[in-house]
Amino acid sequence: MTVNKRRKSRRMKGSRTHGWGHSKKHRGKGNKGGAGFAGKGKRGAARKTKYLALGIQPIGKHGMMRKPAHVLELQTIDFKTIEENLNKWLANSLIAKEGTVYKIDLNKLGYGKLLSQGAITKKLAITCDKASGKAIAKLQEAGGSCEILAKVEQVAVSK
Repeated sequence: MTVNKRRKSRRMKGSRTHGWGHSKKHRGKGNKGGAGFAGKGKRGAARKTKYLALGIQPIGKHGMMRKPAHVLELQTIDFKTIEENLNKWLANSLIAKEGTVYKIDLNKLGYGKLLSQGAITKKLAITCDKASGKAIAKLQEAGGSCEILAKVEQVAVSK
């Protein structure tokens, strides 16, 4: 007659070490070969199948890393965000209004590039470092203007 197999946790009730021998043998990460992906180096060939199954590709060091000083990240902003914050910026004197035209300096607001997402309902005169072609066209179509500043790229001196 077949008997259903009981779970190991049920079978081990009352056992002090639950099949690990001495209690010292079942402590910390040293017993498991290290935490995380430790031990996957040259002599860890036996563990390669484990990492391949987890989808960790490629094993070992590959490619090149660019020095962080060379990468210049620009904060982007679109027309949707500008329209939402226009009154707040005007109240805090971060932008100026001359007649019906809002004068906005994106550098002063902490943004580097203008993108075209969103609709324009007001006339805007925007000064920025960079802008997408669609953003400039959309701005001019709405009766606004865009002044792009020629900014020198950051160049890091490597030692």
